[in-house]
Amino acid sequence: MKLAIMQPYFFPYIGYFQLINAVDKFVVYDDVAYIKNGWINRNRIMVSNKTQYITTPVTNASTNYLINETQIVNYQRFKNKFLKTIKYNYSKAPYFNEIFNLLKEIFSEDFYYISKLNVSLLFRILDYLKIKTEILIASESFGNQDLNSQERVLDICKKENATIYINAIGGTELYDKEKFKNSNINLYFLKPKYISYKQQNNEFIPWLSIIDVMMFNYPEKINKMLNEYSLI
Repeated sequence: MKLAIMQPYFFPYIGYFQLINAVDKFVVYDDVAYIKNGWINRNRIMVSNKTQYITTPVTNASTNYLINETQIVNYQRFKNKFLKTIKYNYSKAPYFNEIFNLLKEIFSEDFYYISKLNVSLLFRILDYLKIKTEILIASESFGNQDLNSQERVLDICKKENATIYINAIGGTELYDKEKFKNSNINLYFLKPKYISYKQQNNEFIPWLSIIDVMMFNYPEKINKMLNEYSLI
């Protein structure tokens, strides 16, 4: 059984979805410390043919608080600005109508916590892409916050009977393959291959939010992209 664990990110890039698609169970790590200037409340889109961050304003944005304790500031104002930005910059994209409707559905609910918004948008996008991986929410499932980083991951793997744990490539310095092997778990890291597609009439900008990917590609093509990675 293959398992992965990641914090809830705000409209993450395609590598995040490759990781979800590569496993049987995916744990949303919502009860760990908030990471300032990370991907929990922001991501990158294309604005005027350039990369720009879209950021959800939050309070308690420090490692002194858990992700699921971090609140959104002025949600309605942010939502209106976000949708306006997307509409202005992607209205000519080939799949604008269906993706913009998807975004409006996501934001039709009022969210007070960034983790709730990110989990909701994750489920909506997984449904759109027909990714069937089972999703677990850490704060609802494990009760092991007293453990340190690697020990906690190992504990989750054992509780879910995982034999393979796959982590994002950025975590290569965090985990010890031998320690996982001693627990009868094989540890791998997922490294996305370079993925390109036709955007607007400009030079391609890689690794933007999944919003950009969905605006320019139909679901079946995105599903092929989900397999463009290597495990190391």
